[in-house]
Amino acid sequence: MSQGMLQDGYAGSSPPEYEKKRGRSDADLELDNTTSLAEGEMKFHRLGWKRLTVCLIVEAIALGSLSIPSAFATLGMVPGVLLTVSLGLVAIYTSYVVGQVKLKYPHIEHYADGVRLIWGKFGYELTGVMFASFLILLTGSHVLTGTIAFVRIVDNPGTCALIWGVISAILLFLLALPPTFTEFAILGYIDFVSIIVAILITIIATGIAAHDAPGGLAAVDWSLWPAQDTTFYSAFLATTNIIFAYSFSVCQFSFMAEMHTPKDYVKSIWSLGLIEIFIYTLTGALVYAFVGSEVQSPALLSSSHTISRIAFGVALPVIFISGSINSIVVGQYILRRAFPKSPIRYIKGVRGWLTWIALIAIITIIGFIIAEAIPFFNALLGIISSLFISGFTYYFPALFWFGLIKEGKWNKDRKNIILSITNALVLVIGLVLLGAGTYASVKDILVEYSTGEVRGSFTCSAKAYSE
Repeated sequence: MSQGMLQDGYAGSSPPEYEKKRGRSDADLELDNTTSLAEGEMKFHRLGWKRLTVCLIVEAIALGSLSIPSAFATLGMVPGVLLTVSLGLVAIYTSYVVGQVKLKYPHIEHYADGVRLIWGKFGYELTGVMFASFLILLTGSHVLTGTIAFVRIVDNPGTCALIWGVISAILLFLLALPPTFTEFAILGYIDFVSIIVAILITIIATGIAAHDAPGGLAAVDWSLWPAQDTTFYSAFLATTNIIFAYSFSVCQFSFMAEMHTPKDYVKSIWSLGLIEIFIYTLTGALVYAFVGSEVQSPALLSSSHTISRIAFGVALPVIFISGSINSIVVGQYILRRAFPKSPIRYIKGVRGWLTWIALIAIITIIGFIIAEAIPFFNALLGIISSLFISGFTYYFPALFWFGLIKEGKWNKDRKNIILSITNALVLVIGLVLLGAGTYASVKDILVEYSTGEVRGSFTCSAKAYSE
C-alpha cells in the first residue's frame, strides 16, 4: 500500500485510475466510498447505556481499586474514606459535564475535539498528545501489573521478570484487536466478575488472618489519621492514587461517540460512579483495617503468599481486559485522525485490518517499554494522575462548563453562582494536582531508586514482586 493511496483516502479499495479503466465513473467511486463510510458508521453506533456502563467499568475499576488500601495506610482511615467518597462525587459531576458537551456538540468523537472548542487548534493538538500519552501509559501500567501477577503466581525466583512483561504485552495486544466497544463490552462482564472476586478473596483472607493473629483484629496497627512522620509527597502521592481510580471521564467522548442514544449516558455515569465509590471505600477501609500500615500496593500482595497467588490468578482477566480497552481507544483516535475520509478508519477490508493490527502492536510495544522503564506501581499511577487525569477529570471539564455550557453571566442567578463556584473549585483541584502531584511522583521515584525498593529498569530481577 503506497503512501499516496493512504493520503488520497482510497485505502482499503482499488485505486481510482484502475477503477476508471474498468469503466467506473468518479460518481460511482464516490457512491461506493460513501456507502462504505455509512456502513462503518452503523457498525460503530450500536452501543447502549448498559454496555456503555460495562465499558466504563472495564476502563475504570481495575488498577485503581488495587492501590486504594495503601492510600488509606498513608492518609489514615478518616481522610481516606472522605477523599474516596468526595473525589468520587466530583468525578461523577465532571463526567456529567463532559456528557453535556457531547450532547451539545454531537460531532465530538474524542477528548481533543472537545478541547478544540475552547482552546482552538493549539488545544486540539496538545490534548491529542495528552490523550494518546495517557492511554499508552495506562497500557504500560497494565503490562507492569501483569508482570507482578505472573511473578507472584509462578513463584519461581529463577524466572526472568522481563519475560513475564513480554507475555503480558502479548496478551494485551491480542485482547485489543476487537475494534468496537459493542464487541468489547462482552468481555466486560468477565472483567467485572474477575476484579470483584479477587478483591473479595483478599478481603476475606486478610480478615481471617487478622482475626487469627495474636491479639486479633484489635492488634492491627491501623489509624484514624495519618502518622506523624507522614511526608507531604507521600500523602499527596496517596491522594493521586485515589484520583487515578476515578478517571472514567477520559474515554467518555470516545464511548459516547458509539452510542445509539447518547443522552442515556447519565444512567451510565451514575451507575458506574456509585459502584466505584462503594467498591473503593469498602476495599480501602477493610483491607487497611485487616492488614494495617504494612498493606502493599497492588492490594493483592497484602494477603498471604498462597492466597495472593490465587487472587492474582483470579485477577488476570481484569488486568488484561481493562488494559486492552485503553489500546482500543487510543488506536481508534489515531486511526480516525490519520484516515478521516477513508473506510480504513472503520477497519474495513484487508488494508484496514492490517493497519489496525500494526497500530495496536506499536501502542503495546510502547506500553511495554514504559512498564520496564518505570517498574513501580504507585509512582507510575501517580505520574499518570498528575500529568493527565488532572486535566481530563478536573480542569478541562471545569473550563468546558465556563466556556461551553454556562448560560449567561456567572452571577445571573443562584444556580449559576453555585455552579460557578463548584467549577472554580474543580479547576483549582486540577491545577494543584498537576503541580503538587507531579512533584510527589517524581520525588517518590527518586526515593525508591535510592533505597533499592524496586527492581532496575529492563532487568530480570523479580525480588520486589515475589517477597
